[in-house]
Amino acid sequence: MNLIEQLDNIQKKNVLVIGDIMLDRYYFGTSNRISPEAPVPVLKKKKEKMVLGGAANVSINIKKAKQNVAIISLIGNDNDGETLTKILKENDIDTSLLIKDKDRCTIVKNRFIGQNNIQMFRFDEEIEAKISNNINEKLIELLEKNISKFDIVVISDYNKGLLNVNNTSKIIDIANKNNIKTLIDVKEPNYEKYKNSFLIKPNLSELHDITKMPVDTEEQIEVAAKELLKNTSCKYVLATRGKDGMTLVSSDGETNNIKCETREVYDVTGAGDTVISYLAVGLSNNIPIKDAIQISNYAAGVGVSKMGTYAVKIDEIKKYVLDVNDTEYEEKIVTAEQLQKILKEKDNKKVVFTNGCFDIFHVGHARYLRQASKLGDILIVGVNSDNSVKRLKGESRPIIPENERMELLAALEFVSYVVKFEEDTPYNIIEKIKPNIITKGGDYNKEDVVGKDIVESYGGEVVICPFIDSRSTTNIIKKIKGE
Repeated sequence: MNLIEQLDNIQKKNVLVIGDIMLDRYYFGTSNRISPEAPVPVLKKKKEKMVLGGAANVSINIKKAKQNVAIISLIGNDNDGETLTKILKENDIDTSLLIKDKDRCTIVKNRFIGQNNIQMFRFDEEIEAKISNNINEKLIELLEKNISKFDIVVISDYNKGLLNVNNTSKIIDIANKNNIKTLIDVKEPNYEKYKNSFLIKPNLSELHDITKMPVDTEEQIEVAAKELLKNTSCKYVLATRGKDGMTLVSSDGETNNIKCETREVYDVTGAGDTVISYLAVGLSNNIPIKDAIQISNYAAGVGVSKMGTYAVKIDEIKKYVLDVNDTEYEEKIVTAEQLQKILKEKDNKKVVFTNGCFDIFHVGHARYLRQASKLGDILIVGVNSDNSVKRLKGESRPIIPENERMELLAALEFVSYVVKFEEDTPYNIIEKIKPNIITKGGDYNKEDVVGKDIVESYGGEVVICPFIDSRSTTNIIKKIKGE
């Protein structure tokens, strides 16, 4: 199932978010002079905007994905707390588990924005003192009473006082006892705080702070992520790397590097919230973790193209997936040598190979290739060059030149890479890339499939997909000629 299909199949689940919520207040205006009181710019306010920040932003992102969301957090007994609660309710987020603390103020981040949406400065309102024992006990009591209602728990830790080692450990323990996954957006450099969770998501700065290890290269990031995995006994660590994508390490020893799918960066505020939000949506819907991460990756791409914290909708992700695939399809056309290098970085993926002339592409080709793509993770299509087609089909062929045939194949979402070969068969390419599966249409006998000896020598297999009768380039040409 591709990402669009998975997004279409998302069902409404119950998600619990626990963490530091805050109000993001934006003052927009113009600045054309310096204050006579001090050498600072004067901002003339034109408008004001308030949006949800921190764990509240995680909540609204999950809500925009059409999920039921409740939040356990702390607000002050003040006007800002009332405003924050009002915005949450307006977005249909369950606020019944919010805790009011008369000794704290609601966290507010005030941003001042000048011309061209340039942020001039920010000031914050918050109290970083530890929460009282009474608040601590109330948090755990609320969780124990309500945990059975939820499908997944997101812990959004901004290190603002709500979450400490003691209560975070209890949250994870309670969730585990109820067979509920916990996803944690970490902040505090403390292994004990996040032990036994399902997934931990640090950025590079947080990964360095918690492990005290260098994170300058892909190799160093992998080593540090594995150290975090080992010391917390969690199942997965997902290190977000900004423009360089993400690195996922798992407790079974597997590592995956996911490239960034961001096309335009306008504001990175809340990008991490978007990632963990859509991870929760995907995993609670039983989407495989690598696909859930890819969906989160695309969601973050949408989010950073907007001003300020932004709640991303599923339809926006679907459009973004289609747009990115449309602009990047030419990158799918590769040489055999390039393909070898690419596959070396994806050695944990199941590679499927098929080949053909694909002269006058028709629905039979499309249906066959879609079916072939479901056999593994990566579908590679080998295409006969023009000279090769002439030798096999005659001087009047191909009808469509090789570059156009390859471009058409690369434009298909379910095709991963397209590679040309000059020989009459793809034997040499198969020998170089060593796919897990070779597949052909149903008019082939397994014993006659080129490369069968190669793929079976290392435990691979040949798969014959059902053939669609009467759908062939030859028949189309005959029909055009009136034969």
